[in-house]
Amino acid sequence: MKIEGFSVFCVPKKRLEPMEYNKLISVSGMSGLFELLTSKSDGAIARSLETNATQFISSRAYQFSHLESIEVFTTKENVFLAEVFIAMGKSKEGLPNEKDAKATQAYFKKVFPNMDFERVYASDMKKMVKWFAQLQQHKVTPTLPELDEENTEA
Repeated sequence: MKIEGFSVFCVPKKRLEPMEYNKLISVSGMSGLFELLTSKSDGAIARSLETNATQFISSRAYQFSHLESIEVFTTKENVFLAEVFIAMGKSKEGLPNEKDAKATQAYFKKVFPNMDFERVYASDMKKMVKWFAQLQQHKVTPTLPELDEENTEA
């Protein structure tokens, strides 16, 4: 719509479509989670869940990890990060302060006792708490990745 030489457009304050777990990424060296909007040969355009800022992130300077592909060490077989998030969502325990390493470890011992606490660092547990809080804030439901049929038939 044009009004006397000015272009006017509306930007919705709320997202019209729900955010999908499989489009979320972690970027090395950058705080928080990002929604992958589009990828290019030299990087990606992503929106920060913390600041809602959209930016180009160069693949030459940063590494991307899809949340659905991240695994967590346990005392048995590794599990997808989504399994830990699902357990956190089912728990009646309140989220600990992400800056308190001892409280964070005590929280995970109650919520996900199979976690291998010798191989999962305190900094990783702090990230999980922070990321889970961001998922809750944006009403994102963690989902397990669909396995290939070839892998499940074996």
